[in-house]
Amino acid sequence: MNNNIIPRAFTVEYSGIVNTLETKVRISEAFNPESHIDVIHPPTHEFNSVWDTGATNSAISSNVVRELGLTPYGYEIVYHAGGMSIVDTYLINVIIPNNIIFISLLVTEMLIDVDVLIGMDIISTGDFTITVPQGKTKFSFQIPSTHDTDYMKSENS
Repeated sequence: MNNNIIPRAFTVEYSGIVNTLETKVRISEAFNPESHIDVIHPPTHEFNSVWDTGATNSAISSNVVRELGLTPYGYEIVYHAGGMSIVDTYLINVIIPNNIIFISLLVTEMLIDVDVLIGMDIISTGDFTITVPQGKTKFSFQIPSTHDTDYMKSENS
């Protein structure tokens, strides 16, 4: 880990056991604030997101595309439970709950009813844990990674 980077994290606790991990995220069209210091960042819009470790990449719904007025960047072939589809791709900025911004993230337009799907392209950049203490789901995410969690090692110590 780079010692100059201060980790930022968030935790979401649910009142019971859940099968979907949800947070709010903010999305805008792609924009790199470091290369445009004198230009105002485009407005962000808040959307519901689902964190999905089974998704290789993040995706957005047609609702997000419409609300932000996004223009397709290209297209991709995606494989999903229903088979294969050719879908539009978009470049967006994603701001997750700990105010980490992912700049110019290439996402696909997804075919399911979720505003934003957070996939492994984001999840794999940090530490991601799910626990169920006292029958209540808790998930936590931190960037950058600072923990080497190994329950077997802890159990044998």
